[in-house]
Amino acid sequence: MNYYRYDTHVHTSEVSPCGRVPAEEMVELYRKAGYQGILITDHYHDGVIEKQNGEWKEKMDDYLMGYRKAKEAGEAVGMDVMLGMELRFQSGLEDYLVYGFEEEFLYRNPYLNRLSLVSFRDLIREGDADILIFQAHPYRRKMHTAPPELLDGVEGFNGNPRHDSRNDKAFAFCLEHDLYLSSGSDAHQPEDVGRGGIGLTRRIRSARDYVELFRTGEPMDILFKR
Repeated sequence: MNYYRYDTHVHTSEVSPCGRVPAEEMVELYRKAGYQGILITDHYHDGVIEKQNGEWKEKMDDYLMGYRKAKEAGEAVGMDVMLGMELRFQSGLEDYLVYGFEEEFLYRNPYLNRLSLVSFRDLIREGDADILIFQAHPYRRKMHTAPPELLDGVEGFNGNPRHDSRNDKAFAFCLEHDLYLSSGSDAHQPEDVGRGGIGLTRRIRSARDYVELFRTGEPMDILFKR
């Protein structure tokens, strides 16, 4: 039986200020780690968006640079590279992993960081209902859990070794509120690669495919390293 590993939380040094691995190298590290694909979730917050120069199209061209480089590298070696983002609003320190959108969504909706979780949720419900919002590492220091009715899921396991994400609490919160569960490495540096993700018996090739796994209730393994 075929088995495919995907990491749902990966950053590139081209975009994420805390990233230490260029996109092409990140793809190669995951290929060597036995993964079939990754979701690029570069940071989308004031420190990235507000500091970029140019008109909105130029800002988004820059923001998508890491994903596009990773996707091109993935295509060359048969890896599935998909688009996501780690979104933080100006109103708080909480981070949200967003999945299921295409590049055009970012060009069409400027300055998502200036919204709130409520207004972002409303935006999705009005026109992009297939987009999912997962709260990332909700129990890290100084962070608070979002109202569960505004979430689709929770990152129940975050593999970043430099943070205490209190994954046991995130997992329990997810189960208590019957939310979708995800796992991701939160990869910024080489030692972060392959610490989390999901395992599937079929291949997925797009962020829409990833969303469909949850919508249909398809079985998946939650992968993590302690």
